[in-house]
Amino acid sequence: MNADPSCAASILPQRKQLPHEIPWWVTQGARHFITVNALQREAAPFAAPAIAEALMRGLLAYEALGKWHLWVGVVMPDHLHFIATFARGTGIPDDMRAWKSYQAKTLKLEFQAGFFEHRLRNDEEYVDKAAYIRLNPVRRGLVAAAEEWPYLIDRFFVR
Repeated sequence: MNADPSCAASILPQRKQLPHEIPWWVTQGARHFITVNALQREAAPFAAPAIAEALMRGLLAYEALGKWHLWVGVVMPDHLHFIATFARGTGIPDDMRAWKSYQAKTLKLEFQAGFFEHRLRNDEEYVDKAAYIRLNPVRRGLVAAAEEWPYLIDRFFVR
């Protein structure tokens, strides 16, 4: 039996677009865990050192612009994670859209639509997600220890 790939794609569930606006009841200073994926993850488009370094500079540049405060972040070959406190104003969706758009244009990258965002509700969640971010390169077998990964920003980790 020959399966028509176009039919298979039409029966898959559609990815939901989740709201990313910060509700009025969330206190200023809340930390958010963010994941951004490359469009073609298997191609590992962020693996080149120049691209990974540029993405790290991009994260820090938006901090310098006052869009967010970066707590911890990692650039992996096919995605990136970071924890940030976003400034009130334009909002998380607009800030992320602008950041991704600039990176796409200047670095000739393609990202998956949207991003994943989870508000960290307490310090325990922050510690867990920060450890997850730090250990991402170790879990993927890229390095033996987190401190060996050159594309890690961690405000509480001293190299």
